[in-house]
Amino acid sequence: MSIIEKALDKNRTRPDKARIETSTQEAEQAPAPKVPRSREVHIDFAWLRKQGIVVPGEGRTSAAEEFRMMKRPLLNNAFGRHTAMKVPKGRLIMVTSALPGEGKTFTSTNLALSIAMEVDRTVLLVDSDVARPAIPRTMGFQADRGLMDVLTDPNLDIPDVLLRTNVEGLTVLPAGRPHGRSTEILASDAMMRLIDDLHERYDDRIILFDSPPLLATSEPGVLAHHMGQVVMVVDADTTPASSVERAMDQLQSCDVVLSMLNRAAPSPGMGYAGGYYYGGRDHEMDAREQA
Repeated sequence: MSIIEKALDKNRTRPDKARIETSTQEAEQAPAPKVPRSREVHIDFAWLRKQGIVVPGEGRTSAAEEFRMMKRPLLNNAFGRHTAMKVPKGRLIMVTSALPGEGKTFTSTNLALSIAMEVDRTVLLVDSDVARPAIPRTMGFQADRGLMDVLTDPNLDIPDVLLRTNVEGLTVLPAGRPHGRSTEILASDAMMRLIDDLHERYDDRIILFDSPPLLATSEPGVLAHHMGQVVMVVDADTTPASSVERAMDQLQSCDVVLSMLNRAAPSPGMGYAGGYYYGGRDHEMDAREQA
């Protein structure tokens, strides 16, 4: 090959090298794949106020004080403070009732907002009443995908359906789309893995489940097996004692069950009384619904 041919051949290879170098540089400068992020929703404080629900930052109302006192034994059990022993999986808390209409969503919402106001705690409120989800409506926003979608769609992960709120420290996991086999799905290995993931991801987080009524559907009895604590909401005026007893029978797998009397008449000079249902000893937490 002549000197001229060699020079021509060398020049022909340069564009290929340049293209390779350019492609490498473009690959290095290309943005990283987007990580799924939870979207943000706005809790309607005026709507909360209208329902008698605690509004963050509004000072020392009677409702706020009652739920401050109500959350304390739950937090002590969850983190093992103030002489209370740390309960295994105590950060997993289910709020339920025996019958519909006793105020369990009212209680779940107030508890979540009150815990979110703690300086060093966060709370994830899970709407596990998949047949009749009420958390978005109660807080004044709309939600679509949620818990059931993560459990049934392998292409979805928890961050895809979490909802960050305008209350610092409070995140919501909606119920998602209803499913005909919800009981079996909530009893599945996928649900156990999801609960474990939620529990282990942040050690300062309370995971609060708003559950269906125990005597209305089979899901809460299944969910109770995964919980460290259960709050049983009882309407002080209307719930028959026999219904409470039958509901309690479904919670035998949970060692810590706290009962809360809702719409109870105030005791003279006292607005609140707190305690436990623990290991067969039944005490009551007294809270009066404002709406």
